[in-house]
Amino acid sequence: MNAIPKKRKKSLNSRTSSAGSGDLDKDKLPKHVAIIMDGNGRWAKKHLLSRIKGHEKGSDAVRAIVRACREIGIAYLTLYAFSTENWQRPRSEVNALMTLLVKFLKSEQKELAENDIRLQVIGQMERLPAKVQQALRETMNLTRSNSALQLNLALSYGGRAELIRMARKIAQKSKSGEIDPDAIDGDIVAEHLYTKGIPDPDLLIRTSGEMRISNFLLWQVAYSEIYVTPTYWPDFGKDEFLDIIIAYQRRKRRFGRAS
Repeated sequence: MNAIPKKRKKSLNSRTSSAGSGDLDKDKLPKHVAIIMDGNGRWAKKHLLSRIKGHEKGSDAVRAIVRACREIGIAYLTLYAFSTENWQRPRSEVNALMTLLVKFLKSEQKELAENDIRLQVIGQMERLPAKVQQALRETMNLTRSNSALQLNLALSYGGRAELIRMARKIAQKSKSGEIDPDAIDGDIVAEHLYTKGIPDPDLLIRTSGEMRISNFLLWQVAYSEIYVTPTYWPDFGKDEFLDIIIAYQRRKRRFGRAS
């Protein structure tokens, strides 16, 4: 993420959705957007390229969406970058992904710092290669005081693994008498998740058209609005992202209650 390219800009207050009439209301933005970035491999196959080329192209989409969130005022963005199941992919692909992640982090540090973006990680960070952990800690330390946008990378992350980890931690505290089992509620559960202190996603986006959440934020997306687009992640950009935000703003969120 170097400097934002100089392109013809449309006013966010007057921008019209391609899905129909309607402007982006900056007073009704989702506070937290989570994205399942899917379709890198299929994009590469479509273009007769290697899967790694698809992942490289996908990093451009990451830059575009981070910039868009920062520009319009989204407070939290969580990207599903590497799941616990992804460790089962061919070693060559996993190694290439880890190398690409280190390269991405090092290239983005300056812009993250200059644009008041804080980086955090959710997931089993200890399973990542040492070089990746080092790059992550370096970037997190550099951006720790930033507050305009918190970018959460879900790395070696799995929703079920997170819930098991939470249950073990609460069980240990209950056994030691630190927590009364009868007092366990949703707030206590949330305090023992990777996302402690982060509001639940208001909006969950999945690219590539697959109709599943793939073990992502199982507790947190209980009442998230879900939007699935057939667009492969490498082709996903700011314009479509803003259209989805506008579509989200038209929905009525009831949280199980009557309107």
